[in-house]
Amino acid sequence: MSLIRKILLTGPIALTVLLTSCAVFAPDERDLNKGLPPKFSLYSEKAPDTQNRWWENFNSPELNALIEEALTNSPSIQQAWARLAQADAVAAKAGAGRWPTLDYNAGASASSKESTTGQNPGRDSYNNYSLGLNAAYEIDLWGRIKSQTEAADLDRAASREQLNTAAISLASRVALTWSGIIAQSLQTGVVREQLDANKTSLELIELRFRKSLSTSLDVYQQRQTVSATEALIPQRELNEEIQRNELTVLLGRSNFKSLKIAQPNLPDIGKLPAIGIPADILANRPDVRTAGLKLQSADWQVSAARADRLPAIRLTASASYGGQGIDTSEIFDNWITTLAGSVTGPIFDAGRRKAEVERTRAVVDERLAAYKETVLNAVREVEDALISETKQREYIDRLEEQLDAAKQAYEEAVNRYRNGLIEYTTVLIQLNRLQGLERDRVAAQYSLLRYRIDLYKALGGTWPNELHPLSTGE
Repeated sequence: MSLIRKILLTGPIALTVLLTSCAVFAPDERDLNKGLPPKFSLYSEKAPDTQNRWWENFNSPELNALIEEALTNSPSIQQAWARLAQADAVAAKAGAGRWPTLDYNAGASASSKESTTGQNPGRDSYNNYSLGLNAAYEIDLWGRIKSQTEAADLDRAASREQLNTAAISLASRVALTWSGIIAQSLQTGVVREQLDANKTSLELIELRFRKSLSTSLDVYQQRQTVSATEALIPQRELNEEIQRNELTVLLGRSNFKSLKIAQPNLPDIGKLPAIGIPADILANRPDVRTAGLKLQSADWQVSAARADRLPAIRLTASASYGGQGIDTSEIFDNWITTLAGSVTGPIFDAGRRKAEVERTRAVVDERLAAYKETVLNAVREVEDALISETKQREYIDRLEEQLDAAKQAYEEAVNRYRNGLIEYTTVLIQLNRLQGLERDRVAAQYSLLRYRIDLYKALGGTWPNELHPLSTGE
């Protein structure tokens, strides 16, 4: 048995140590900064260890609970965890190629033969047994297996970053939908208040009409205003219910009547968060890291394709036993052992391996362009979110000024109408402007919150593995 162990184990391991250092193919160094403002290199940057639970800045326990529920139960995030588990398995499968394989086989058969000679003629029975061990190992002389393993490990890391990207997107969608529901509810409340005020005005105009202080046209115009205001309510209630259903799906719930939003107002967003330097922003973006990791993986795939064009050295060893008995002494003593080595290499494959090298190089070019596009888009998204919030604040300030002026204009128009100085049409014009601005103010506040959520999303981040039971260790 000691001989078998030496052949099966010691030989391949010794040759491995001797020859694996001969690997010659490795990805070329690349300057990722070329043509990319600002300066950033994925190869020298490490993914952030800190979490970016930006939604906690809104100081809303309800929003915190909803996002935590979504990050645990949402089908989209569960799919991302499952894809990560697949990438883990692929990486483990690729890494297994670095080690020898050892298989066993065993068999038994029974046979009989009719005997008509000898002292005891009759039927003779025979039992045949076989045992065997087979080992195989490919010496990674040119680094093909190593390149495939490195590529799979990088794909696994990219899958983890895609999980972070999915989490960021899911958290922002939950926050946007939740705030959209509140905004629609506020809009509906404003419209209902306007409807009550318009109905009161209608009663007063009808009273004036009965006293011959206004015309029938004034009554009809005010009735039209009441009807127009009533028509706004169903549309807003529809939008609120649609967003409520969307949020229910994001949370992974099946009961579409179970969602209750208790918060009455939009949260205060506070001041702008600390942005940091552009390199820090990109280091926090999981989509940028994903693109860079996929690029590195493609580089290793090129190395594997190049190595596949060269000869491969394979070692095989086997030990087998066969006989009619299973006596212990026979099993350990009557073994046939073999050790063999082979070299195989392509002579003619109609250009298949060369074409694979060219294909993998084209994949590298594609992923390099995708990486650059991702970096530029990441910078653009941050810039867009920053300028959008800045300009939206300016717009809200001007909107408040318009609203104050509209209130004064409406009050003045009402006074003039009561004194018989103007027609009611002028009052309606000022009323419609005032009520439209009141509705616009709610929409503008929601847009400001939406731009802040877009900014948090653009800044990226990461989350711990324990968010879902499907998670695996880093």
